Amino acid sequence: MNQVNVQEAIAGGRTSLGIEFGSTRIKAVLIDSTFETIASGSYEWENRLKDGYWTYDQSEILGGLQAAYREMKQDVQQRYGVKLTTVGGIGFSAMMHGYMAFDRAGELLVPFRTWRNATTGEAACELTELFQFNIPERWSIAHLYQAILGGEEHVPSIDFVTTLAGYIHWLLTGEKKIGIGDASGLFPIEESSHAYHPAMVGQFDALIAGKGYPWTLSHVLPQVLSAGEQAGTLTAEGAKLLDPDGDLQPGIALCPPEGDAGTGMVATNSVKKRTGNVSVGTSVFAMIVLERELSKLYPEIDMVTTPDGSPVGMVHANNCSSDLNAWMGLFREFAAAMGFEADSGKLFGVLLNKALEADPDGGGLLSYGYLSGENITGLEQGRPLFVRSPESSFTLANFMRTHLFTAFGALKLGMDILTENEQVAIDSLLGHGGLFKTPVVGQRMLAAALNVPISVMSTAGEGGAWGMALLAAYMTDREADESLEHFLGEKVFKDVEGEEISPDASDVEGFRTFIQRYRAGLAIEQAAVDHLN
Repeated sequence: MNQVNVQEAIAGGRTSLGIEFGSTRIKAVLIDSTFETIASGSYEWENRLKDGYWTYDQSEILGGLQAAYREMKQDVQQRYGVKLTTVGGIGFSAMMHGYMAFDRAGELLVPFRTWRNATTGEAACELTELFQFNIPERWSIAHLYQAILGGEEHVPSIDFVTTLAGYIHWLLTGEKKIGIGDASGLFPIEESSHAYHPAMVGQFDALIAGKGYPWTLSHVLPQVLSAGEQAGTLTAEGAKLLDPDGDLQPGIALCPPEGDAGTGMVATNSVKKRTGNVSVGTSVFAMIVLERELSKLYPEIDMVTTPDGSPVGMVHANNCSSDLNAWMGLFREFAAAMGFEADSGKLFGVLLNKALEADPDGGGLLSYGYLSGENITGLEQGRPLFVRSPESSFTLANFMRTHLFTAFGALKLGMDILTENEQVAIDSLLGHGGLFKTPVVGQRMLAAALNVPISVMSTAGEGGAWGMALLAAYMTDREADESLEHFLGEKVFKDVEGEEISPDASDVEGFRTFIQRYRAGLAIEQAAVDHLN
């Protein structure tokens, strides 16, 4: 769109707004009818440890929301000379899981407990056994049941339990509703009904029946909706909360609030069965859209859904790029000591590309970038570790390839469960995250690890807030009975360019040798945990 067309679209409300609460940033993105970002705003924040729980203050949740919206609104004014008073649709997303519990008066009973809290092990284990369905520690139902097991005094007063995205949506619409993708990290979803699994809901209510609480699970959970449905409208109070200046008008349609995993799938066009995406950062996770549910429970695999309800196998590894970044910091120090100032882009570009010159298996080197524990490999704690034998080929190229390979080591073990044990077919994966800013290298190493073509799209850096804006656009602009897969594939991403790299046979064989060494060396990592305090 040209400047005049964008101005007219803004004034006429032919736009969509997505706001996502990430772990370090709240971001607001406004898109036009061609799905291009026309304005954005953000607010930086950090969780903090308070009374034994990782949390964000309720005041900062609201203040950060207003700050991100205000900056986006100012961006609109500065770019187009138009005061933002309405949009076509709005959607909110946030970090999945966690625990927000409210009483009948709408008061938060305990500070927001984020996904990062590893305080629910007992509850997660008991519920996994009861349901015969993997309940990770970060899931909302695990937090709720742990509060019950701990006899926390707030539990009898609970009237509503939701996620961070569900909370924001409730504040602005008065509706206790949630998108199915976000709901799937709150409580297990039944694929056929697109609702909380009724048998498991009954099991949970029976489990706590003796407690005498004045509520049942169905009473306190938000209603589940799928992508494309309208989940309410912006109330006058909600409009004033979002835009304290009073310019934003009420009555705007809101789509179901979603989790960051769902918006990541949308932003990478990864909602079609036999496809998926891999997010690479401090942690690494793969989301694979399944043709069927898994045959049995696997503690290493989370079962969630796409925003339109298809089953998704999620493999989440706690450790990925942190140790690699630490080594990069060491090389930067060395360069500075030698009198050279290397910017991050050049440093990463030069060193990562050395991995392409390496022996296929990394020359017999081994490392574990475990800054924290790793559930997939059974490590409760982590110790970053680099190991070699006298026969290893200790070169810079092999060193770099080894650290790239190990970044995907735990992910590979989890993915093997899907591809080998469950025979899950994957046609292609889309990678996104900072590692892929350096062309080719990250893609090639990930393709070798998973033996699947890896694509990186030009839009992959747009992020979850953009994906949430797309879901808002899907609600308002889709044709009757148009699927989310068709909307994304034929409208949003039809002309989007991407670079695909297929697995190289030599790299695949090299990674196979490396992962055998990785498995065998886990005892070394455990010994480091046991003996290095």
